[in-house]
Amino acid sequence: MSNTIVIEQLTARDFAPFGDVLEAAGEADKIINQGKCGRYNDLAALDFSGEARAGISLFKSEKRSLPYRLDMVERHPLGSQAFLPMSMDPFLVVVCPDDSGTPGRPRAFLTTPGQGINFHRGTWHGVLTPLTEPGLFAVIDRIGDGNNLEEVWFETPYMIVPRG
Repeated sequence: MSNTIVIEQLTARDFAPFGDVLEAAGEADKIINQGKCGRYNDLAALDFSGEARAGISLFKSEKRSLPYRLDMVERHPLGSQAFLPMSMDPFLVVVCPDDSGTPGRPRAFLTTPGQGINFHRGTWHGVLTPLTEPGLFAVIDRIGDGNNLEEVWFETPYMIVPRG
């Protein structure tokens, strides 16, 4: 089996097993602010276990380039994790299905400008991977006690490449 992963375009349908796509697409659920603002309501299933709360943090990551060498994935068994870019730049999202407690074959998605994502609790995923500067994201995740990070390093890294 090849260790090359071809990037797919991010869609809610294809990403559903791993999490939620956060975007202002289609008609708004509600029009507010004197008719000047569409509200796209409740787009992510935030899920936190134990004595914890949702926290909003800012992550500023160095940009990465393609092809991208994927040598490690992680997951958060105690809570979901949402990434909302603070620029209109696409970013790379890598996920793996769970295979009896270990990551299966990775899939890579490219967001479109304005899309964010929310990983379901326990989803294997790559690290934050902006492809442009500034790499600034609002992150909503679990704040609380307990070990909420598992990492797996691949014996043979994967290469993630653009389609075509």
